[in-house]
Amino acid sequence: MALRTLPVPDGLAGDRVDAALARMLGFSRTRAAELAEAGAVRLDGRLVGKSDRVGPGGWLEVDMPEERPAVEVVAEPVPGMGIVYDDDDVVVIDKPVGVAAHPSPGWTGPTVVGALVAAGYRVSTSGAAERQGIVHRLDVGTSGLMVVAKSELAYTGLKRAFKERTVDKVYHALAQGHPDPTSGTIDAPIGRHPTADWKFAVTAEGKPSVTHYETLEMLSAASLLEVHLETGRTHQIRVHFAALRHPLVGDLTYGADPVLASKVGLTRQWLHARRLGFEHPTTGRWVEVESEYPADLAAALDVVRGAYR
Repeated sequence: MALRTLPVPDGLAGDRVDAALARMLGFSRTRAAELAEAGAVRLDGRLVGKSDRVGPGGWLEVDMPEERPAVEVVAEPVPGMGIVYDDDDVVVIDKPVGVAAHPSPGWTGPTVVGALVAAGYRVSTSGAAERQGIVHRLDVGTSGLMVVAKSELAYTGLKRAFKERTVDKVYHALAQGHPDPTSGTIDAPIGRHPTADWKFAVTAEGKPSVTHYETLEMLSAASLLEVHLETGRTHQIRVHFAALRHPLVGDLTYGADPVLASKVGLTRQWLHARRLGFEHPTTGRWVEVESEYPADLAAALDVVRGAYR
């Protein structure tokens, strides 16, 4: 963390904190607002919010987080990544397992962003350089549908839709055992795991997280579920069902049975983003797309159906 101390120029007197900081430090107003909301900005020694006003002769102190090194977007085709909807503003892809949404420190595998660039797609320039066009994400180990913004207007509209929870995100999951009740809502906050920083857990200090589920098929060893997400926390479905002691088949990170995972041939969680519906950000019409189970999940489900009836 680096401390920046700056006098308020007379020409900015009376401006909002976020507007003044953006002008003085040369970055976006959104980033300035985020710093103020995080308690990183003081005016004459007093904490200020983004909408407070700066006065002439005042001194701003800003705790600047260390900059992370830029992550390069590598244009790399992804075999098996399908395009299920495409127009001037949005593209919906069917993501295979083993593909990240965007580059990140430590990840050297393929990405959705890199695949679209390699295929010649133009995506929105909004967002961080390595996440341009990305309005939501799927885990590397989760397959299925993702929408990516191609225009700036679409990026703004889709980000708002996800924030306001108007996007219909439907997953299919194969959970061990039989959740009781067979349909219901899991309303439990999710935060970082207290002892394993690569995992998440239900914690009292976590962010509100709501998952709705319904049993589609009950098998001897597992249940095929349809899951609707009201919120979109990292690993939300995996964490919520693990908390119910019904981890997803194959999800060894969250306590799945390794014997069952081996028997059905899975090295990842049985979880697929099956349907995606949203109001088109420029035309306003409803767009809904669907994805079939990939080969590994379909084969695992067949094994469970045949071997455990």
